[in-house]
Amino acid sequence: MRAFRAGLLAGCLLVGMCPPVMAEPVPSSRDVKKVRQTVRERSKRLGETSAKLATAQSRLGRLAAEVERLVEAYNGELVQLRRAEQTNEQAKARLAAADAEVELARRDVALLAAETYGGAAMTEPFLGILIDQGETDGMLHRASVLEHMSSERAAILARMRDAQEVATILRIQAANAYAAHRAATERARLAKTAAKEAVARQRRDTKALRAREEHLQRKVDAARTRAQLLARRKAAAASLAGLVSRGSALGDVAANWALTQLGKPYVWAADGPDTYDCSGLTMRAWEKVGVRLDHWTGTQWTSGPHVPLDQLRRGDLVFFGRVTDDPGTIHHVGIYVGRGQMVHAPQTGDVVRVASIYRGDLVGATRPR
Repeated sequence: MRAFRAGLLAGCLLVGMCPPVMAEPVPSSRDVKKVRQTVRERSKRLGETSAKLATAQSRLGRLAAEVERLVEAYNGELVQLRRAEQTNEQAKARLAAADAEVELARRDVALLAAETYGGAAMTEPFLGILIDQGETDGMLHRASVLEHMSSERAAILARMRDAQEVATILRIQAANAYAAHRAATERARLAKTAAKEAVARQRRDTKALRAREEHLQRKVDAARTRAQLLARRKAAAASLAGLVSRGSALGDVAANWALTQLGKPYVWAADGPDTYDCSGLTMRAWEKVGVRLDHWTGTQWTSGPHVPLDQLRRGDLVFFGRVTDDPGTIHHVGIYVGRGQMVHAPQTGDVVRVASIYRGDLVGATRPR
């Protein structure tokens, strides 16, 4: 039956009834070279944009660190401002107490003056002679008044003067502290605003660069896909032309078909046509030439003679895992396409791709029949 299928395939090639892959024009070497040159040019532009993006991202990182520092400085200033406000409120309370003390001292001075001048009326003009309400160092305007007062009376006036001095000092200190912290807070707010604006600009620049990078990446991918497609078509044409002359090499057809599946997603237990797992892909590849395989690495491993790795041909199945009496220890399979490379469906989240067969868990190869 297999010989009949092989003969049927060779016959279809000879009479021009080949698989759809040959229905499209065969690209020339010049076509392939031109597309590959496009890939190189687009890759160069992509590299330049990626470098600019990396620089922008690095600058963004530095700016982000700087804005964090400035924001924390701003937060610190807010803490200091709240403390300054508390201090100011406390100062106001102390000022109120000091003003009350000044008022008490003023009354004592008024009584003292009344006693000194024999009950004279203590009108405001008269008190103004004794008390300077605007200066802290001049409570008495006339030296003769001091001459008529005892040390106790002088102490009363000194208490009033001290109370006024304390109140004045507290007002100045509170006002200065509050003003200083308000100024520092405003500086921090302005610095934070400037830093945030810089980061926003940098993010806009980075976003634009990333969009350009993605655009160029899509163009590069498109060019690479085109180049790979042309190369595959050329290789498939040469390989299938070789089938006509050699009358064999079903493995070439299986390998070439596997190459047409590049980029399709890996999905567990899938066997096409849009998604595959490893054994589903190899099963469908050999199905194209009339060889039926199970969808399992265990029986695919025994689907034909085992081939030494130095005698591999295109289409051979290469297996990975461990060789024991339990076929379940072989966990992966790919289809050999030449030059130490295979096509395989690697794992969840990946796509059908070309990769080297030389991995640490490579255990052998089989040539299906």
